[in-house]
This record gives sequence, structure tokens and C-alpha cells, in this order.
Amino acid sequence: MTEINEIVKLAVDAYSGNVEKYSVSQAQDTLREALIEANGGSTVLNYKNIRDGKCNGLFAIIEEILSNVVIEGLAGDEFFNALVDFRNVAEGDENTFVVEDSNLFVISDVADGTQGIRRQRLAGSTEAVIPTSMKMVRIYEELNRVLSGRVDFNHLINKVSESFRQKILNDVYTLWSGATYEDLGGIEYFPAAGGYDEDELLEVIAHVEAAAGGKTATIVGTKKALKPLMASVKGEDGKNTIDNLGYVGKFYGSNVVAMPQRHEVGTKKFIFSDKVLHIIAGDDKPIKFRATHNNMCAA
Repeated sequence: MTEINEIVKLAVDAYSGNVEKYSVSQAQDTLREALIEANGGSTVLNYKNIRDGKCNGLFAIIEEILSNVVIEGLAGDEFFNALVDFRNVAEGDENTFVVEDSNLFVISDVADGTQGIRRQRLAGSTEAVIPTSMKMVRIYEELNRVLSGRVDFNHLINKVSESFRQKILNDVYTLWSGATYEDLGGIEYFPAAGGYDEDELLEVIAHVEAAAGGKTATIVGTKKALKPLMASVKGEDGKNTIDNLGYVGKFYGSNVVAMPQRHEVGTKKFIFSDKVLHIIAGDDKPIKFRATHNNMCAA
């Protein structure tokens, strides 16, 4: 296992361009040699060997590497970080998320020495158990090309890890676009409809923050949905933020997060509405995501 861990670390470092002991070329050669050794010394995959389980070491190394680089890629997505409660756990661990409520005790005005106050009990928390599903990809020719030296290992890892990331993000975005008030566990809900009105938006933000015990709210929407917020921008710093981000980074103290638009699978139809802004606040993120070395899921 120590040797595998060293190979995995080298592969992740080489993928990130953070190789100290080797040059990038040397790192790729070292990785290829390790994969060939794990493949029984052969530079070609053999269907019978795969069937008979003789290549388990080879695929175990690749699984470990992918589990690291896929998660690393997800961590760089602003929308994912803002809305997703991420857990990376061992296979077989309980996939339960505990959501604490935001209620507080009611404090009464009483005369000194009064004892007749009704006792209170907070609801406490809600447990959410999410259904899981395995994400899988089967490759053959690409791995053969790596073993034979026709392409470097980074090419394979980049293709597979990006495919996994896109699938996971698509699931998360689709889940968010279809989520209803009931799906989010009956949390405090303050809807507002109609055209954009700055004062009305500030009022909704105030309601959401009050319901969340004073936690600062975050505004979430597509870049097009966030466009009206630009009217609040003043000064060069604000304009520079828009130039750099493409949208307003802050709105009267509230953080602003842009949701990247995506197409519904197999169509040219956008997933998210460009006319909706979501205002959220609190320590608990609304989307729960659990990942293991061998499967990843969101709910």
C-alpha cells in the first residue's frame, strides 16, 4: 500500500504540475513503468487477464489517482463550494447528514424570583439519508496507448477525471434547478415575484438573514439573472470586480455566486432560469454530496 500511495502522490503531483523530485517527463516515465509493472510487466492489456482479475493492481492505482484529482477539480467550482455539503468517506460508512435547525429559546420578561415559566425544548436537528449511485466509466484503448508510450498518463487522467467532474456537476446542477421548497426540508421560505426591485430584494435578504439567526445571506443566480445587481455598483473597485468576474461580487454586504449555465443532457436547452435569484443563509448547505473511492453521489 505504501508503494501505491507513493505512485498516487506522484501522479497527482505530476497532474498538478507540482513535481519536485522529477521533471514532468521523468514523472511520466516513472508512472508508466509503475503501471506496466502492475500490469504484469506487459505494455498491452489482455482481455483474459482482465477477466481473470490479474490486472487488479493496475486499476486500483488508477482508481486511487482519479479519486484525488476528481475531488480536487470539484473544489475549484464556486457554485459547488457555496451550495454543496461535501463528504469524502470510506466505503460502507453511514451516509447520514445531520441538519441543525435555526430555532432559539424564547426568553421571557419576569419578576425576580418567578419560577412558573413553561419549559421549552428545541426540535434539534433533522437527519437526512441520501440515496447513492455508482458512477462508472470503462476504458481500454486509452490505457493501452498509455502503456505503450503513445500518450502520457496526464492525457488519460485529464480525460477521465474531467468526464467524471462534468457528470457530477451536471447531476448537482440538475438537482438544484428542480429543487422545491418541500425538497429543502421545509426551511423558512420567502418568495417574491415580479420584475427586479432593489428594495424588495433587500427586504427578502433581511427576512432570510433574520430566519437564519443573523447569518449573512448569499445571492445565487446565473450571470444574466445577476445582471440587474450591477445597478448597485459604485466606484472603480466595483467596476473592476465586474470586469474580472463578469458579475457583481457583493450586493450591500451579501456574497454573490454565479451559477454556470449548462445544457440539459442531449439538448440545447438551459438548465437554470435566467429570471430567478436564490437567497440562502445559514451554516447548512442545501445540497448533500457523498463520495467514496469507488462511487460518488449527490442528493
